[in-house]
Amino acid sequence: MEETGKQQHEIFLELRQRLESGLLILRKDVAHSPTEVKVFGSDSSLLIQTSRGLWRAELPPRVSVVPGSCQPTPTGDAGEGLHFRLRLRVDQQTESRGSVIERIQVQQSYGFCCQACGSRILEQRVFQRVLPLPGGNWNTLVGEWCCHPDPFANRKLLPRTEDCLTGDTYFLLARDNSCNQTLTVEPDPTSARSAANHSQDSEKPRHVHRTTVKEVSCKNCSSMLGEALTGDALKFYITEVMEIESEDCETKRAGNRLEFVEKTLSARLVELSSAQSIFRFSIQAPTGKTAILLWLLNTDTLVASFPENPVTGNGTLISPGDSRCPDEHQSRLAVSAVKVLYLPCSSTIHQDIVSAWERDISVHNLTLPHTTCQEVLQLLSASTSCLPPSLRCMNSYQVAFMRR
Repeated sequence: MEETGKQQHEIFLELRQRLESGLLILRKDVAHSPTEVKVFGSDSSLLIQTSRGLWRAELPPRVSVVPGSCQPTPTGDAGEGLHFRLRLRVDQQTESRGSVIERIQVQQSYGFCCQACGSRILEQRVFQRVLPLPGGNWNTLVGEWCCHPDPFANRKLLPRTEDCLTGDTYFLLARDNSCNQTLTVEPDPTSARSAANHSQDSEKPRHVHRTTVKEVSCKNCSSMLGEALTGDALKFYITEVMEIESEDCETKRAGNRLEFVEKTLSARLVELSSAQSIFRFSIQAPTGKTAILLWLLNTDTLVASFPENPVTGNGTLISPGDSRCPDEHQSRLAVSAVKVLYLPCSSTIHQDIVSAWERDISVHNLTLPHTTCQEVLQLLSASTSCLPPSLRCMNSYQVAFMRR
């Protein structure tokens, strides 16, 4: 993180649709005085003009800037640059695509393919039942509040042939005849090491799993896709597979792995917070070890940022904005995003906060593959590094934006 200052973008724009307000920050080498800056709206876009040139942030339909509302505001760090506040007119908030958990419906045909290589992993099938699984702290709540013991406490809920059982970050499907040709099942060495370490250390949290996980991988590219719960039931993580309604997997293959993970996870965070009023999440590996503490702040945000150098169409995800014209870095698209606070977890840093979150029943655990947890931390850290210094942290937490 020592070099993050070098990655800060020239201009950063954060808009709140619900509050109809926005924050614009210009790096000090872009403009030295508010008198050098002209900000005005034109045809669903925000134009920023200085002596160095013209920058255009394209806004979604039915979102515009109130004329004459952009005003300079003081900043605590004189070396950071210029800050401006502005007002928006939002006739309709932008809607983003939901996660696969919300998209799968009964009586519709679906196939599933590996996100990494696009290979089909399951035959096309029509679900007769799509049912949510109990999640979060359900078993704890039942034990504390119900007068009768939970008859299903030690039983697994497994899918039948035409079922799709959905969890927070995964879904359960019945194994079909094609799996022998498309999938491999073998013990996960990471979970085996975790179980061995746990048996030697009685002080570890009780939520850490003690059993060896049977890992399900794509036979074509060896990417980890999920777990085998039994010989007939498979668990697939939503960050590792894609659902398709046609016969061609390649037509839907995501071009950028980190972008797919980012949008898939952010969509799921929004859905869980909206349905269950959950805002704090513990991102965990299948072994139960916490990787990231994540606090969802805003879900109505539009962000755009202008890097010092052009970003190509397949470029890095460190920008919290998208480029409509990849070769012209002065024209950017303001994209929907969620604003989060996060804290990377390690054995030596912030253990007091990690312990407090583990004891808090309002914190929701989300399980992702170990490598995906690392990818999430990578994209969060990259987003933070591009933000103006005054926006990068809040108390002990770091700030990031995740595109929807």
